[in-house]
Amino acid sequence: MRVVIVTESFPPDVNGVAHCALQTARHLVDRGHLPLVLAPATAPGVRADVLEAPCPVVRVPSLPLPGYPQVRVALPSRRIAAALTEHRADLVHLAGPFVLGVRGMAAAARLGIPAVAVYQTDLAGYARTYMGAGEAAAWRRIRSVHAAADRTLAPSTAALQDLEAHGVPRVRLWPRGVDTVRFRPDRRDEALRRELAPNGELIVGYVGRLAPEKQVELLAGVCGLEGVRVVVVGDGPSQDHLTGALPGAVFMGRRTGGELGRIFASLDVFVHTGPFETFCQTVQEAMASGLPVVAPAAGGPLDLVDHGRTGLLVPPRDAAAVRDAVWSLAADPAMRAAFGAAGRATVEGRTWAAVGDQLLGHYEDVLAARRTAVAA
Repeated sequence: MRVVIVTESFPPDVNGVAHCALQTARHLVDRGHLPLVLAPATAPGVRADVLEAPCPVVRVPSLPLPGYPQVRVALPSRRIAAALTEHRADLVHLAGPFVLGVRGMAAAARLGIPAVAVYQTDLAGYARTYMGAGEAAAWRRIRSVHAAADRTLAPSTAALQDLEAHGVPRVRLWPRGVDTVRFRPDRRDEALRRELAPNGELIVGYVGRLAPEKQVELLAGVCGLEGVRVVVVGDGPSQDHLTGALPGAVFMGRRTGGELGRIFASLDVFVHTGPFETFCQTVQEAMASGLPVVAPAAGGPLDLVDHGRTGLLVPPRDAAAVRDAVWSLAADPAMRAAFGAAGRATVEGRTWAAVGDQLLGHYEDVLAARRTAVAA
């Protein structure tokens, strides 16, 4: 099968869309298929070859998103249609379609190539966060983009229900995999723990982008708990603000690869604060690392966290609830251990290989439906 993956982001970018697109390309190659990736060009001076891609990557000219330069937005380019034609694509995979993906969808439609669109970003939630309005307009765009696809894949039950409620047709569930080798409990590093918490504090970690929609400032109350050290891993436009908002927290910057797995396993509790997650990969990575999780009862975490068994779900945007949940776990080592073990057991079968095979099943369904329609 010849597949063109049109993605709004790709490594060396570090985010959910980029990571999922990379894992998809790897799985296609592993199963003997022929993928090609179309992605925005990286910023000047940023090497795109720091990570060896599993397949050819075509970079489309891009500009930084105003106010958020870490995000690159693709410019109009003839490379899109040319790449689909030259690759002789059987199917187009649209990862988080917004700008480049919209053009990829249009090109696929013109060329008569079936398309699968993967919904990954809560654009409506971002519109509320960054603009204070625009949610209706965001849903109109989401609906128009995804309605053109042969199938839309939602990462969680909440995302699927959201899409259907806003009129998006042909939606199916496709979750995300997790690297259970990179993220596992035995990567715990006592030397790192002593460095982060020299007085033996309980280490509570957040891993992810530092941006307004993540609402990391909700950890302020946790910073005030006696015997607790907050560790923040990631970067983004909110970093300077959060340095002042989270007194005593350790900011480690962006970490990746095996180092990130070591950091996860060296935490005692993982907290995610953002209420706009369509999936929330870091929650799944924390569970694979054997950690109890505190997360908002909204979006993707509703599928991932079994309240009272693998972690605690709290009301979104409630700093006091986050603080109290962490304090209850801090006071009960047995609960932490039980939640962590249950979390690890829950995700052990959710490998990228297993999830990738599910994706291939969706591809086959779409191709079979297209063949049937043509034959009719």
